[in-house]
Amino acid sequence: MHGRPRKPLKPEDVAASAAKAQKLRALQSQFLANHHEKNYTKEGLEVSAKLLEINPECSTAWNYRKLAVEHFLSQSESDAGSVKAILDEELRVVPFLYFFFFVVSALRQNYKAYGAWHHRKWVIAEGHSSIDDELKLLDHFQKADSRNFHAWNYRRFVTALNNRSDKDELDYTENMIETNFSNYSAWHNRSVLLSNLLKKKVEGFLSKEDILKKEYEFVHQALFTDPDDQSGWFYHLWLLYQTFNAESPSLISTWPAHGSELTVSSDRFLYGSPSSSTFSTLHFESGKLPLVLYFNQPVEGVNKSTITVKSELSIINDLNWKPLSTNDSHLSQIWVAYLSFHDIKLEALKANSVEVSVWHSQGIFSSSGSLQGQPFQFAFKVNAQEVETDPAARQDGTSISWEDKNFYETKIGEASPILPFRQLNENDDHEPVDSKWHVDIIAEEIDHFRELSEMDCKIGKLTLARLLTAHDALTFPSTNKLVYSEEVLKLYTELIRLDPMHAEYYKDKHSLALLQKVTSCRESLLERCFHYKDLTSLGIGVPVCLRLNNLSISRLGSIENLLWVQMLDLSHNDIRSIEGLEAMQLLSCLCLKNNKLGSVSALEPLRSLKSLKVLDISYNEIGAHSIDTKKYLCSSPFLHLVESERNHDETMTSSINASDYWKFSLIFEGLSLTQLDIAGNAITNENFKSFLVKLLPTLEWLDGEHVL
Repeated sequence: MHGRPRKPLKPEDVAASAAKAQKLRALQSQFLANHHEKNYTKEGLEVSAKLLEINPECSTAWNYRKLAVEHFLSQSESDAGSVKAILDEELRVVPFLYFFFFVVSALRQNYKAYGAWHHRKWVIAEGHSSIDDELKLLDHFQKADSRNFHAWNYRRFVTALNNRSDKDELDYTENMIETNFSNYSAWHNRSVLLSNLLKKKVEGFLSKEDILKKEYEFVHQALFTDPDDQSGWFYHLWLLYQTFNAESPSLISTWPAHGSELTVSSDRFLYGSPSSSTFSTLHFESGKLPLVLYFNQPVEGVNKSTITVKSELSIINDLNWKPLSTNDSHLSQIWVAYLSFHDIKLEALKANSVEVSVWHSQGIFSSSGSLQGQPFQFAFKVNAQEVETDPAARQDGTSISWEDKNFYETKIGEASPILPFRQLNENDDHEPVDSKWHVDIIAEEIDHFRELSEMDCKIGKLTLARLLTAHDALTFPSTNKLVYSEEVLKLYTELIRLDPMHAEYYKDKHSLALLQKVTSCRESLLERCFHYKDLTSLGIGVPVCLRLNNLSISRLGSIENLLWVQMLDLSHNDIRSIEGLEAMQLLSCLCLKNNKLGSVSALEPLRSLKSLKVLDISYNEIGAHSIDTKKYLCSSPFLHLVESERNHDETMTSSINASDYWKFSLIFEGLSLTQLDIAGNAITNENFKSFLVKLLPTLEWLDGEHVL
């Protein structure tokens, strides 16, 4: 454990361990008998005490002692004096209750015994004990182990009971840190206290700018005294979060984008105007047009009372907003509603505008409970057009191939340009938040940490990369330029070399930085945009494919900039999860071949992509691992389902065991795929292919072969 090799036990140690185990079994047997018989005598309590001295983590024994106390309290008179007397006796070690002495003994035996600390909380919570004595006890323990997080948690509990001010406790943490910089628990408690003081706007803590500047100076003493100690670095990361992250949620991206002009055709195709749209055509057989709201942080409360949609069209009535979240939560960064065109006549769609307003409302909350901070509006137009043929039809009836020879580059002057980002229309009467002091603080921190970065200090390089990323994020809206993107990528590349043990983490960060660079402006995106040669159009343009292949990407990000994408090539990367793709509601063609997708769970976002027609997940690692490790990394309602609502027996043959593939059924059964490539995965065999053909009645192509 903790890198320490195990040594073989000596014969005398083995004998001592066996004797201890025999004694423990005897005590457990005797204790359980007392517990079942509700024997709360002095002898019964002594047995439980001996058992807990050997094993302080035995929760059943602690619960037995609680029952014993409640028993004695029920036998006493009901006045407050009698109750206090019993509890005082308990803490003073009376002949038949050893609680004070015993709990302290258990803690001396094991300072990190959860049961002992929880038991003491329970006793003190009765409200008849001295809080001052508890603080003295804490001083004793924190001198013995100043970083014991149990003691710090208990200290927060006791000080809350005592109404001790956060300011006094903040001073206490400062003293503890000055005694020992390497006190993670004290740094953590300081962050908790400062959060409360700033939130409550206590006198002396009104200016977040002034407080953060002082805290940066304070933590610098620890960082530059011992750069190899991690405690101060964690606190510095918390300070950076407080400086950089927005306190209130805001809308950062939408689809349709502000100013878009959409044309609905008679054959269920949707076009973008050559002058304003980010895409050419979209086939929406369901007759539903998605409205996507992308926030800077997870929010809840998005509904028709907090989102106003105005139009002459009847399709806006009774819009139902749903969160696109991969976990079982009402909080989500992405919310979607659908405009239905099923019963709308084309003539009713002549030049109709739709205006969506996200108001400053107490109904929209972030995960931290903050209110929606800024009112936003975006508007788009919906027109109609008669069309006789399918503009995206494949002329030769063949499947889509993702080979390089089938794509040709777009040109800057060509139709269907990429829209400039952040075209949301902020309400004019809203004053923008002044972020200059945030930028100034981060700029000062960058200067401080460049020196550490040059010394091959790994944590210093990581912190510098985070600071540079934060600086670009804060200044980008006004400068429309990522100044430090190349330096950030270089820092993460160096960290991969210097710290191979954490290489996967740095690869993820490198991927996020690279995607931010690629998607940050129109010019960089156009370098990655191509047309597929076999898809034609009616003079309006041809679908654009965004090719992010061969970039060594391990994690997806900057999805808010890609809501317009219909055709996406992510092949030949190192992707293990496609979390985030659920926001791309227009996506119809997706290539994920030659990645590192190792489980069915990694494909879960596909369930939300109702427009998806073409999917290539060939040459991944699906089925190669007996244990689905992704479920330990991401909480998902999908992972807790035991069966699909669909009756699998209706689609299976006698040679196929539906239970082998039920997770695939949960993902694919709601999709209308016409082309699927799965070759090169461990799970792929004839039975699995037969299962997919039965499951997907719309499937025309499977692994390059026409489905009969």
